[in-house]
Amino acid sequence: MTTIQSTTDTIISQGVLPLYYHAEESVTLDILRSLYRAGIRAVEYTSRGEAALGNFTRMVEIRNSEMPGMLLGIGTIKNLQQAEAYDRAGADFFISPGFVPEVAEYLIPKDILYSPGCMTSTEIIAAEKAGVTFIKLFPGNVLGTGFMGAIKDVFPNLKFMPTGGVDTTVESIESWFRAGVSAVGMGSKLVSKDLMQAKDYGTIEKETRKVLKIIQELK
Repeated sequence: MTTIQSTTDTIISQGVLPLYYHAEESVTLDILRSLYRAGIRAVEYTSRGEAALGNFTRMVEIRNSEMPGMLLGIGTIKNLQQAEAYDRAGADFFISPGFVPEVAEYLIPKDILYSPGCMTSTEIIAAEKAGVTFIKLFPGNVLGTGFMGAIKDVFPNLKFMPTGGVDTTVESIESWFRAGVSAVGMGSKLVSKDLMQAKDYGTIEKETRKVLKIIQELK
């Protein structure tokens, strides 16, 4: 089995991909620990601030010492230079808000999962031609479940994951899975700014466990 397939399988098995960013290293690491305790084995850290690369490097170190089986992905990758930097830092998979051909050309031959954000059939076709197998539907709140339902039969060899607008409720999660997605990405709906500011890691863990339970019951 390829590493791309193994990484994809981990995300799909879990059914949800939590994503977050915090400038403070200690908060970043404590959130990671809370997600791991909840049962998460793949997480996306978003490259949205000056501290992101340094924090991610520490996440890899902590993962290696404390969290066997955890995959650490990096999101908001918009150019090749970012991809190279996080590859050196040890990222297990890469996610973009849009399709970046040079990032695909760099990562896919190295057997590293690359999931670009797409919101049109044209973008999805371009990504598929480049060897992408796991598509991020972004922004999910704009596209909606109807878009997923309309395209799933056109792209039978691809897996899809919406990010943006997916709530932690049974109704929201179920509507996406019924439409044909393989996983859902959850950022502020799961790891909210308020919870991060309050350092309420217990609630983050509790809510994550709830989402994992909902997804397993739907499957």
